[in-house]
Amino acid sequence: MKKVFESAHSRVSAATLLVALGIIYGDIGTSPLYVVKAVVGERPVTEMLVYGAVSCVFWTITFQTTFKYIYLTLRADNRGEGGIFSLYALVRRYGKYLIIPTIIGASALLADGIITPPISVASAVEGLSNINGLDNIPTMPIVIVIISILFIVQRFGTQIVGRMFGPAMLTWFSMLFILGILQVIQHPDIIKALNPYYAYAFLTQYPGGFALLGGVFLATTGAEALYSDLGHCGKKNIRITWVFVKTCLITNYMGQAAWLMNSRYDSFLGSENPFFMIMPEWFLLPGVLIATMAAIIASQALISGSYTLINEAMNLNFWPRIAVRQPSDTKGQIYIPSVNIMLWIGCVLVVLHFKTSSHMEAAYGLAITITMMVTTYLLSYYLAFKLRWPKLLIGLLVTLFASIEISFFIANIRKFPEGGYITIMVSSIFILIMYTIYKGRKISNRFTKFVDLGKYAQQIKRLSEDDEVPRFSTHLVYLTKANYRHEIEEKIIKSIFSKKPKRADVYWFLHIHRTEAPYTLSYNVSELIEDKVIKVNIHVGFRIQPRTELYFKLIVQALIDNKELNLHLRDDGSTKYNYEPDFKFVVIEKFLSVENEFSLNEGLLLNGYFFLKQLGQSDEKAFGLDKSDVVIEDVPLVYQPVNQVQLTRLDNNA
Repeated sequence: MKKVFESAHSRVSAATLLVALGIIYGDIGTSPLYVVKAVVGERPVTEMLVYGAVSCVFWTITFQTTFKYIYLTLRADNRGEGGIFSLYALVRRYGKYLIIPTIIGASALLADGIITPPISVASAVEGLSNINGLDNIPTMPIVIVIISILFIVQRFGTQIVGRMFGPAMLTWFSMLFILGILQVIQHPDIIKALNPYYAYAFLTQYPGGFALLGGVFLATTGAEALYSDLGHCGKKNIRITWVFVKTCLITNYMGQAAWLMNSRYDSFLGSENPFFMIMPEWFLLPGVLIATMAAIIASQALISGSYTLINEAMNLNFWPRIAVRQPSDTKGQIYIPSVNIMLWIGCVLVVLHFKTSSHMEAAYGLAITITMMVTTYLLSYYLAFKLRWPKLLIGLLVTLFASIEISFFIANIRKFPEGGYITIMVSSIFILIMYTIYKGRKISNRFTKFVDLGKYAQQIKRLSEDDEVPRFSTHLVYLTKANYRHEIEEKIIKSIFSKKPKRADVYWFLHIHRTEAPYTLSYNVSELIEDKVIKVNIHVGFRIQPRTELYFKLIVQALIDNKELNLHLRDDGSTKYNYEPDFKFVVIEKFLSVENEFSLNEGLLLNGYFFLKQLGQSDEKAFGLDKSDVVIEDVPLVYQPVNQVQLTRLDNNA
């Protein structure tokens, strides 16, 4: 299986390179729309400011994007898939508390998905104000309309639009390069800005230079999304196309800087955006349209990434079970209606609150620095335990990346009162949800008691053969969490032998095992009691939405076709009036018993967990079971029983 994944992701052709351009670089590729404007802002244009800013941008992209993500982090692929949850799945066995930073990093990345579409689209659309006759056009309604349409089309799938992404982004990056090189030719001295001395001088000598790192950081915010999209193209395609992409990005940054030096020396940039100022006047309208298309592609990448992130969180038990749909046959393409609505509302509120891209810059970047620090932390475990690199080398790398990212974090802290509080607030909500689901499920599982199935083997057999008990179902299927072949939950045994025993010809115990690999789909079968009790383990990758009933029926059919377990010899419950096999699935759900007496923390946590669980999908929907074939049984969870109850008996004559 591993070789199949490697071969699928190692193909390099003109088509795969074009796909990589269209999918991977939307976020980082649109950074030239706002980075230089964010750094220069209302400050006087001087050589130290312009050269220093470009130097910082170049070395930030070199160290963070090229070295950390393109060279190092892409090594940490989980069967060809990337992203913070894929990285966590690779290293979670090596650290007891890795879950906490992972939740924080994933939540910050989700918050970034709410601010990226508005700032990208707004920065592009605001270019219309540079066109004669459109100077005073209100751009905010246009931005909201574009974003709303983008979210509406998600339910139909993006495979058709996706075919345009590659050529569109090739056009975009080519435009970046041509516009940049035309300005560099006019001021070739700008090439000196690649000297790291200018970055050092900018940070140490320019007044407030360190604080301006918050604007510089915007040039590398898409690096985390780049890693998350690894599974779509493979690392070879990403590494090859990055050479072209980085060249175009740096050339455009230098072109904007060259224009500033030629045209605005010792003056103020004001509200003008150098990205659009370097365009010839005749090209402004096509340039704005191309920029808007690139911004839409960048937004699409973040939206799709958010779907994938939530789906992974749900399958790793960090998120309530919610409806997931697959709008097309494209591998990995999913649509989550509730997340789509949540992101759309968040994006529209961001536009309404900040109104312009300049104001949005204040909220952008703070949350994603947290994700990058978490990735560095998890990556150190991968290098140490998976690749077994020397500890000294890992220490040096972590020190390098940590010093850069902590510097960016400190610089971005100043954005907190200016708008950064929004992404931190959104991140905190996601953290609370993920931690509550994770911890609540851990507590619930801790109170799940397992028993030895062998002790009940003969009793189950006698029940199955007892004609005095009405037959409940021909095939009775229980969903179980028991990992071991011989174990079963005590509550399942109680369910079988309750006041109305459930007699069946065959008892099945079905266990869904979530694997650390993303797209695993395999199974194994164990016959615990001959033709009577059968255990089935289905191994499902953490990126797959399970369809349990479909899988189970396919497995049973395969067993019959192969004439295994004598299933082909016995009655399956079908009749001349109904040819469907008689299957009945039993799902046992817990609820919080009123007999519990909690401390404040425990009460908030467990009540929050069961509240969020009720908001999500029921187990039968989440596991892909048809409601007509499912019986739901509720059992109370007694976590902290009341132990001091004083009842006073009253005399009847009183």
